[in-house]
Amino acid sequence: MTNDFNMPVTPHRLELMDRAHLTVSGVEDVERFDESGVIMTTSAGTLIVTGEDLHIGKLSLEGGELYVDGRITSISYEDTPNRQGGFFSRLFG
Repeated sequence: MTNDFNMPVTPHRLELMDRAHLTVSGVEDVERFDESGVIMTTSAGTLIVTGEDLHIGKLSLEGGELYVDGRITSISYEDTPNRQGGFFSRLFG
């Protein structure tokens, strides 16, 4: 959901420390998770995190927070929702 300025109503924030510890706020749902990637819905859109040996340290959907530990190699937003054969298929094939 967005306001008149096309900004998320629920605050969304990313904090990455040393490419090993990621904190995300504004998380609404975790669609998929394994050791090589996390796909989540946030108040700012679908967020894709890839890496190696990823682990969810804490997940609170009520508070909208997610903590991920591991070697993080990329963080990106999927701008085209429900795209068939898109990035999700290539990532988790």
